[in-house]
Amino acid sequence: MLVKELAQTDVVTVDVEDSLVDVARTMRTERVGSVVVVDAKGVVAGVVTDRDIVVYGVAGDRDVGDLVANDIFSTNVFSVAPDAGIAEVVDKMHEEGVRRVPVVSDDGLVGIVTLDDLLCHLSGQLEELADVVRGEFPR
Repeated sequence: MLVKELAQTDVVTVDVEDSLVDVARTMRTERVGSVVVVDAKGVVAGVVTDRDIVVYGVAGDRDVGDLVANDIFSTNVFSVAPDAGIAEVVDKMHEEGVRRVPVVSDDGLVGIVTLDDLLCHLSGQLEELADVVRGEFPR
């Protein structure tokens, strides 16, 4: 399976210069725990999570009102191409210790794949395998 078959295409984005308060409000309005941060050209610069807002924003050394997305977004962000394989993405997420990966093509951001997406997909596959086993050994 390819990433493009699993990725969410309705990605919530914010600008690198959006205030931290606006970023948090966007997350609340959109009911998401993370947003992709893009620059003025739409290029992915990073990801901000609700945890980043608390740990690096609210609990940081600066006044939250003075912070923008660029001040706290995660810097160990990598992206994958839509035609990347799921196993490749899982391996890279494990290596980098991340839960969210932007999906980027030559035209820019096209989606995001998350740990939740992968777990739901894998649980469906495991259920299909369990059905095979149940079919071989009726109880």
